[in-house]
Amino acid sequence: MAAMKLLLSQARRQGLIKPFSSPFQQIPRLFSSSSSSDSNPSPESNESRKKPVTIEPVSYAAKPKDPKSEPTNVESTENLQSPESASWTREEIRYVKDSPSINPVSYAQRVAPLPEDRVAGENEGERTPEEMERERKRIELENRARRRFLRANAVEEDTSSLPLPTLLKPELKHGKKPIFDLMEAIREIKGNAKAKFDETLEAHVRLGIEKGRSELIVRGTLALPHSVKKDVKVAFFAEGADAEDAKAAGADVVGGLELIEEILKSGKIDFDRCLATPKMMPRVYKISRILNNHGLMPNPKQGSVTKDVTKAVKDAKAGHTKFRMDKTSILHVPLGKMSFPEEALRENVGAFMNALLLAKPAGLKKTSKYAGYVNAFHLCSTMGKGYPVSIQSLSRAADLHTKLQLK
Repeated sequence: MAAMKLLLSQARRQGLIKPFSSPFQQIPRLFSSSSSSDSNPSPESNESRKKPVTIEPVSYAAKPKDPKSEPTNVESTENLQSPESASWTREEIRYVKDSPSINPVSYAQRVAPLPEDRVAGENEGERTPEEMERERKRIELENRARRRFLRANAVEEDTSSLPLPTLLKPELKHGKKPIFDLMEAIREIKGNAKAKFDETLEAHVRLGIEKGRSELIVRGTLALPHSVKKDVKVAFFAEGADAEDAKAAGADVVGGLELIEEILKSGKIDFDRCLATPKMMPRVYKISRILNNHGLMPNPKQGSVTKDVTKAVKDAKAGHTKFRMDKTSILHVPLGKMSFPEEALRENVGAFMNALLLAKPAGLKKTSKYAGYVNAFHLCSTMGKGYPVSIQSLSRAADLHTKLQLK
């Protein structure tokens, strides 16, 4: 087999055997339209094919000009009729770079007509003056009839019961409320108190004390100049001469060890205020849990532990008000009723501000009266909205209360 391949390769090199050709190469010739004689062309036909073939140009008749497409401007017609352009053929003009152009047509400016320039009857939709006058009379008659109908069905109102007009305070933008003077705030609160019961005047004070600082807590008692008279039952823990002075001053329950043992056994309390002398405080601590449950434990800071027995009993009978700062550094104190006159409410607010200054902690760094101590002061009724009060008017009310006390 190898020898046969070698012989075939040598014969192919010497040209004795034609190279192998695929039978599919003859398929296009079988389907061609040319005769079989064309498959073996003669040398004469090959020479005739090599000669160049000349194609004669075909000329077409010129397209007639459209009179509508002729230029209207004088300059464009002159350019088209110039001697140079007249000598150009149609095909030459196609390849000319700077061919003659036609300038745009300009139209006259249009101006809107004025009312006086309009022709009568031009706008048929417009009304005449007579029609407009009739329309005006019709509208006026309808308005008169509507007024008569409203008057006939209107209910007569009693103007004597209407309230007098009041001035409204302007509301500032961005949610900032105006700050009122003390008397103005009291008038506004009394005017807006519309509940069916006698509302209470409440004071809400935001203090400038940090939360969680127990050494700076603010507490105290307050004797209001004008308060609701109530029967207050006062108990006084004292012995000897102090006990006799307490009974003479009007104390309802007076006792020493016997009273302490009785409360410790029964666990009941039949009094509203509790006072004690400094000597009796070590013994009173036995019932401190019972007294603290009712908020009656004597405290020197609140003035319930004192040596001045007579004054303490009289102040307790007068109805003292306690105040104490909560966890959010805010005080909530009742200062009277809405049935009180304005001057009485102002004196109560002054007394509270004086007591608030006396209860100011010594650990505050600020040296001024109210700077860093009282940040905001609001007054309101039980069911009404709050009114911010200026610190200046509160300071004047406190000074006036101090002057009245000295007299």
